[in-house]
Amino acid sequence: MSKLSIRDLDLANKRVLIRVDFNVPLKDGVITDDTRIRETLPTIEYALRHKAKVILCSHLGRPKGKPVDSMSLRPVATRLRQMLDKIFDSAENVAFAPDCVGEVAKEMANSLEAGQTLLLENLRFHSEEEANDPAFAKQLAELCDVYVNDAFGSAHRAHASTEGITHFVKQSAAGLLMEKELNFLGKVLTEPDRPFVAIIGGSKISGKIDVIDNLLDKANTLLIGGGMAYTFLNAMGQATGKSLIEADKLDVATAALAKAKEKGVKLLLPIDHVLADKFGADATTSIFSGEGAFPADLMALDIGPATIALFAKEIGNARTILWNGPMGVFELAPFAAGTNAIAEAVAANTQATSIVGGGDSVAAVKQAGVADKITHISTGGGASLEFLEGKTLPGVAALTDK
Repeated sequence: MSKLSIRDLDLANKRVLIRVDFNVPLKDGVITDDTRIRETLPTIEYALRHKAKVILCSHLGRPKGKPVDSMSLRPVATRLRQMLDKIFDSAENVAFAPDCVGEVAKEMANSLEAGQTLLLENLRFHSEEEANDPAFAKQLAELCDVYVNDAFGSAHRAHASTEGITHFVKQSAAGLLMEKELNFLGKVLTEPDRPFVAIIGGSKISGKIDVIDNLLDKANTLLIGGGMAYTFLNAMGQATGKSLIEADKLDVATAALAKAKEKGVKLLLPIDHVLADKFGADATTSIFSGEGAFPADLMALDIGPATIALFAKEIGNARTILWNGPMGVFELAPFAAGTNAIAEAVAANTQATSIVGGGDSVAAVKQAGVADKITHISTGGGASLEFLEGKTLPGVAALTDK
């Protein structure tokens, strides 16, 4: 990694502002999934053990620039307190500031002692955060001596807490989670162990055009599943019944197929399909194989057993596996087999470095019970996609070079 890491900083007795991603799901003020808090614990623990005065800032939801009680980070402070109590023998103080800027926040930050933590209120209660307002960024910077960004999931946004603040602090470094993300995803794009197999799924090709295009320059094999596969099959002349098609993206699919051929990349599409009469858990299903036209009144909602076997063979031979996007409508039981089987195939290849990104794929490996067998599960949905497209992420570019 070419950027400074928190490991490169002298943290003792310094006020360290860490931008974390605590954008957790809440229901009636209760956190329903604390994964994002857990993911950044190594960075927080590292800073505390190195005698830092830790100040944490994050957004939560979309409050549109004004305070919204249901989007307060107060429940996160409570959960974080419980988590840090388990890590440290004595209860660590986690104070909560009712605002992220202003006199009270400043006073609380300045009165911190080494080994103590302060969580600031939701950054997005101020519209200046998303506007990357320099005056607001400067106010955040005044709370600290050094800045650490551990929120990879927000690194593709040039906001005051991810990009603006770096102009007002002496040093900006990556947290341990940010460092891990950049190392894993960076290696995929620059020097993957080969064969490198990329599995791309999801409903639409439009959201993944640039990812597919960039991976055609990097991967040895591209496995395409999910709804987007039917735009590809349509582009190749196969009638796909009522399956999801992006008619305005047929030329894009055709171009990708041509590029794969030109680059010598094996691009594999489903060879059999789970067809249904409707989109629902009570649908009547059948397996359709072959290159002929689908029955006009049916739609494909998952990959079939022959495709599972074909894809699993490629995955089994890989040394680097990247997976983004499900193979079908895996939320509904009749169409979950393909995605679950791919999750199991990825987990079964213990020789490969496996990276799973995107909310649906992450949910799939958890649903299949194999999350602990994946080398790296990426925390950044949009950020992962933009990184894999080859784009520069503003929150990463802004960090201090080593």
